[in-house]
Amino acid sequence: MHVAFLSNNDITGGNSGSPIFNSGGELIGLAFDGNWEAMSGDIVFEPDLQRTINVDIRYVLFVMDKIGGAKRLINELKVKQ
Repeated sequence: MHVAFLSNNDITGGNSGSPIFNSGGELIGLAFDGNWEAMSGDIVFEPDLQRTINVDIRYVLFVMDKIGGAKRLINELKVKQ
């Protein structure tokens, strides 16, 4: 199971939990953290160096289901198979 992936989104303090969408507007993950180089993003964005670490939405749903017991909440979502 995929747990995390990298993207070249600009991230700064307070962005954790922000949605990550694909080109079709589908939610694919949540921003989690940035690499060390991303910490300078408040001053200037360096696209060749800075990366955002994201948690895969499939893992979020897995944790919600298996650990959180949030089956009713998951049933309300429009989850694409």
